[in-house]
Amino acid sequence: MELKIRGKNLEVTKALHSYVEKHTGKIQRYFDKPIKMNVLMRISNKTNTCEVTVFVEGVILRGVEKSDDMYKSIDLVFDKVERQIHKYKTRLARRYREENVFSKKFREEKETFGEEEFEIVKTKKFNINPMSPEEAILQMNLVGHDFFMFFNSETSDIAVVYKRNDGKYGLIEMKR
Repeated sequence: MELKIRGKNLEVTKALHSYVEKHTGKIQRYFDKPIKMNVLMRISNKTNTCEVTVFVEGVILRGVEKSDDMYKSIDLVFDKVERQIHKYKTRLARRYREENVFSKKFREEKETFGEEEFEIVKTKKFNINPMSPEEAILQMNLVGHDFFMFFNSETSDIAVVYKRNDGKYGLIEMKR
């Protein structure tokens, strides 16, 4: 397993590092293949936030939890990621039918979560006009959405702008 632990506005002590490593074992046991995991711990406005991103064979699992104690945030976020693995076990197993991505023990474990269906309730078609990311943000705000897809006139690619939880904006671009 490849593990990266970073701290923002806090020093990652040996105690925090070993506490995170203990939890990573809970996640790794579900997979036969090696996984990559990024853990970011930060403190802002007396709130302890822990973000965990797990990369497994093209699938990204992510969890973010906040609390008044970093150890509590770590416990909560790893529980969240573990629930995601259980929830999407069937769907992920179907995707990797040929490969043994999951450990044998986990594959044989009885399902405890019902399989959730993703129902598309609306389809929308629209013309994509060339514009800058700033123009796309303006359009997004005018239509009152949290995201907006557009043809980026600066890069000649399809892109998406979105409103982040912190009130700022993000841009998603194609990777070449």
